[in-house]
Amino acid sequence: MGREFWVVVILVFAGCVAYGQVAGHGFVDLDDDQYVFENPHVRGGLTWEGVGWAFTTMWMANWHPLTWLSHMVDCELFGLDAGYHHLMGVLLHLVNGVLLFFVLRRMTGAVWRSGMVVALFLLHPLHVESVAWVAERKDVLSTLFFLLTLWAYAGYAARPGWARYGLVVAFLGLGLLAKPMLVTVPFVLLLLDDWPLERFGKAGLKRLVGEKVPLFLMAAASSVVTFVAQHRGGAMGMTYGVPFGTRVENALVSYVSYLWKMVWPVGLGVFYPYRIQVPALEWLGALAVLVGISMGVIWASRRRPYLGVGWLWYLGTLVPVIGLVQVGEQAMADRYTYVPLIGVFVMGVWGVGELVASRRRVLWGAVGLVGVVLLGCMVRTWIQVGYWKNGITLFEHALEVAQDSALAHNNLGVALAEEGKLEESIPHYQQALQINPRYERAHYNLGLAMARQGKLDDAMTHYQEALRINPRFSVAHNNLGVMLAQQGRQEEAIAHYREALRFTPDHVTAHFNLGLALAVKGEPDEAIFHYREALRLDPKYADAHDNLGIVLASQGKFEEAITHYRQALRLNPESANAYYNLGVVLARQNKFAEAIDLYKESIRIDPAYINAYYNLGTLLVHRGEHKQAIAYYREAIRLKPDDPASLNDLAWILATHPDPGLRNGPEAVELAQKACDLWSTKDPNLLDTLAAAYAEAGRFPEAIATLRGAISLVAGGGPKGLVAEFEKHLRLYETGRPYREGEVSSAAQP
Repeated sequence: MGREFWVVVILVFAGCVAYGQVAGHGFVDLDDDQYVFENPHVRGGLTWEGVGWAFTTMWMANWHPLTWLSHMVDCELFGLDAGYHHLMGVLLHLVNGVLLFFVLRRMTGAVWRSGMVVALFLLHPLHVESVAWVAERKDVLSTLFFLLTLWAYAGYAARPGWARYGLVVAFLGLGLLAKPMLVTVPFVLLLLDDWPLERFGKAGLKRLVGEKVPLFLMAAASSVVTFVAQHRGGAMGMTYGVPFGTRVENALVSYVSYLWKMVWPVGLGVFYPYRIQVPALEWLGALAVLVGISMGVIWASRRRPYLGVGWLWYLGTLVPVIGLVQVGEQAMADRYTYVPLIGVFVMGVWGVGELVASRRRVLWGAVGLVGVVLLGCMVRTWIQVGYWKNGITLFEHALEVAQDSALAHNNLGVALAEEGKLEESIPHYQQALQINPRYERAHYNLGLAMARQGKLDDAMTHYQEALRINPRFSVAHNNLGVMLAQQGRQEEAIAHYREALRFTPDHVTAHFNLGLALAVKGEPDEAIFHYREALRLDPKYADAHDNLGIVLASQGKFEEAITHYRQALRLNPESANAYYNLGVVLARQNKFAEAIDLYKESIRIDPAYINAYYNLGTLLVHRGEHKQAIAYYREAIRLKPDDPASLNDLAWILATHPDPGLRNGPEAVELAQKACDLWSTKDPNLLDTLAAAYAEAGRFPEAIATLRGAISLVAGGGPKGLVAEFEKHLRLYETGRPYREGEVSSAAQP
């Protein structure tokens, strides 16, 4: 086996050691929710509908369909097992390392220098964010196609031809579909034409630029689409709000900061807050450093062209993310160095290699130094990867790096709340608001915490403040709508749900909640529309299937309702509501045995499901199993002592059943009297039950008076059959005989 093989094996092994612990990591609440575990399009795996969504959506203020498809493939293969999602990121990182090795080897012929560059690429701690963060899949994926583009271009440069050029175009196109940061690729190819491909002397600048016109046009198109996506997504607020001069100052400082972090990679964090005012000493010092390095590179590049190529690679590939057009609220980010640092690594490795080649005496010293550097990188990377284990470890470390980070406080609060540590989360939200009183997400999360504590007024205040700061904040509209609906303010709730959908048409929960509110309001057709929209967006939304079934059943569409109930149970076999609702529909179809089994299943899942006990008692009565029915009615009353229906039906059995072992006149009177007292208006059916209870207890004068009252209520406009039934009961009481179920006919139940 050749030395190239062993170099690759060693490099891959080192990468596995550095990143292996990610297999035990979870998702973090920093875009992982939006990219994977709360995104219904992604969670559903690879589907044609998902593919269509990936190519048409600008969700997360980006258009990167290939990145979405990559996450969908992961969900198709592994579901929501976070460890496998992390491992796929590591795999792509390792593949990128191998590709980078063969690209450099092909272009330069240098095995060991190429291997050293790749070792730094694979093991440097600055690259942990791109690899260990699931939502940053676009970094490693786009770099895969970036390196394939370079490999294809090396082949084209050696033997120009349309087929080889087509590969270059295809790989760049795929890369741009993964992340638009690759808009600088045509520029990088021009650099490589100088070194190591040395094409300038053969082809000339005009021809080299001309052959890249299609690539520049692709980059321009991608830039336009990205600008539109980020503008629509509200990600460019800092561009409009921060003066251009300040952005330039921050860019200068960031260029130098990345270099320093490359040399001394400690204090790395997931978020570096943007400073509206950069001290003049800092940006002037950064400018001096950059000018000094640039002048040194210009002076040395004639003899060492790799210095100029590496330096311009670094400066140029950082341009899209350096902050001149500011996207997001970060001053800089470790992930932005994933590709740019390759240029600096090339400068350093080739420079050291040239030094060693000319001074053989320093060879072993250089080898020792390289070993120390790589071992140090490996250890720091291992430590840095550990911070990504979960949201708590990540944002606790972020606060160690930047104590004044409102985002870190807010996200640490979210992570603590998800672990059930609600009391610990609230001070972090409050601290975030102290740092940035206009931080709408901290207001929203504090409102969420207050709602969970039952402090509804405080919760609504924070939701409203979040919306005052950002009227397009869809989740705040949705949650405020939920609270208003709980207060019976359906019209206001509906207005907020509609606002949430206006700003985020694919907001699944808002569609669901709007459907629920419209159903309560008595607008079933529109409710059905929104439930169907929720299911179109998330076919695995069990509660939406269940609620849609309820509305369809209310319209008499029983078979369609049954289909949705069964689908809800397939998705969530522990849904007590779905078992109960399916039981209701089957009972209406006289499928009593199956309905009884379903009610029992709902009670198994939720032993406090009052309606299931009541309905089960009613069906058992229908089947003549009164003794069992009594037990279920008693349990329903135990759970809800003020339920008139359960009180009345149990009283009726105790007063009228033919079996004296089941009758209990005094208890029947007590239950029936309580049912009548709880009913806001006099109900003739409840009075009929009370009269039967009085008769069973031997209190016939009260039975006669009560039933005459019921007859007078019905005679004023009630069903004639009910009057006749009551009069039969009355004749029994007038002769001193109680009513027995089956002697005349069953009393109508309320």
